[in-house]
Amino acid sequence: MPVKGDAPALPGARAIARHVRISPNKARRVVNLVRGLPASQALTVLKFAPQAASEQVYKVLASAVANAENNERLDPDALLVSEAFVDEGPTLKRFRPRAQGRAYRIRKRTCHITVAVEAVQVAAPPRKAAAKKAEPAKKAAPAKKAAPAKKAAKAAAPAAEPQTTEESE
Repeated sequence: MPVKGDAPALPGARAIARHVRISPNKARRVVNLVRGLPASQALTVLKFAPQAASEQVYKVLASAVANAENNERLDPDALLVSEAFVDEGPTLKRFRPRAQGRAYRIRKRTCHITVAVEAVQVAAPPRKAAAKKAEPAKKAAPAKKAAPAKKAAKAAAPAAEPQTTEESE
């Protein structure tokens, strides 16, 4: 029975930001935007996202891309956001005074943001090469069919030449 550790791991890197002072629910909204996107496109999305958590997620993603580039020697343009998730961190408990001597608890939530990127093999060039190999076979078949039509056109052309006005004068 195959185990997760048995599967060949694609080259990649990860980055983790711990104890980020943003609510996990708010950070998850932003992380869901970039999961599965190419890293360069995900950075662009995060740069222009209006949420406050996008700045922190941007920093974590940029760190993961830098880790892949420096530690694993991967091309940053060929990276894909393979994993991105937010875990709940410790909650800071504070108290605010309220009316008639009461105190209300204020929960300042934190989170741990994890982003993993992995290299994706570009499959476009092999498809073009396969298409080029298939094209000569397609071109050869129509050429055989077109040859009799050309012969018929050449045979008709000499008959049409004596009818020109220049030759008759």
